Amino acid sequence: MPSSEGALVSARRLTKRFESFTAVGGIDFDVQPGEAFGFLGPNGAGKTSTMRMIGCASPVTSGELRIFGMDPRRDASRIKAKLGVVPQLDNLDAEITVRENLEMYARYFDVPKAVARARVEELLDFVQLTDRAGSKVEPLSGGMKRRVTIARALVNNPDLILLDEPTTGLDPQARHLIWERLYRLKRDGATVILTTHYMDEAEQLCDRLVVMDKAAIVAEGSPRQLIERYVTKEVLELRLSPDIRASLDGRLDGLAERIEVLPDRVQLHTADGERALEHVYTRGIPIESALVRRASLEDVFLRLTGRTLVE
Repeated sequence: MPSSEGALVSARRLTKRFESFTAVGGIDFDVQPGEAFGFLGPNGAGKTSTMRMIGCASPVTSGELRIFGMDPRRDASRIKAKLGVVPQLDNLDAEITVRENLEMYARYFDVPKAVARARVEELLDFVQLTDRAGSKVEPLSGGMKRRVTIARALVNNPDLILLDEPTTGLDPQARHLIWERLYRLKRDGATVILTTHYMDEAEQLCDRLVVMDKAAIVAEGSPRQLIERYVTKEVLELRLSPDIRASLDGRLDGLAERIEVLPDRVQLHTADGERALEHVYTRGIPIESALVRRASLEDVFLRLTGRTLVE
């Protein structure tokens, strides 16, 4: 873990409890200036509770949290003035226009009117919504509303941007447009903290991330480091008939570092998927289809947090 010296956000034994339930169980992490840092984990892992503490929207139960070197228990208003927040659910004013939403939000930060007007125009261009600036929010698509929310979070020129599930529920085209906008922010030196359920989103956007499960951090590193540390280079996925899958009885033993028999397929985690597939054919195991792919962050996620659906 990087040193806390110079970190924009630093947490030690950070804990959040709701009566007898522990949502965040004594975690440590640091976020450095200019870094895109991610919290990855299943529902209920503690990601959003952690983000709410960083955003000064929920008090710390115990442990230490410093944001810009300040304690949110004493300096919440000063911290909030330097944050840009994109909540999990859009909370725009649907009855006014896109431009009015941004200008009204600028007033909360006492941005001078002339400065606000210029910044709003820049942000409308940044999120590619200049042509919808005079439209009411209500009829906009989900992707457009999300882009308005991101623009709103930037109106005070924040030092730290918090994004909670920034593309959940959007279609692929909208997701990729938002990724491109967020990538531009990262390229320009913005410090970003995000939570996400999407492994490809984490791989695209995060310089470094932590995987959370059951209120704890179970792994930390860059996406590539996590893949190298926890899974093999490649995965061979085999589709087998139910009869063959039920009668494997060790016929795949020794072909991979790890073998997972799933309801719909068998996964062989190996350094060389093509070589493993050759051995499958050599052993005379009939297959319906085979796919060799590069291991991904999703493989890491499932290995660390399991495949059980969390409600």
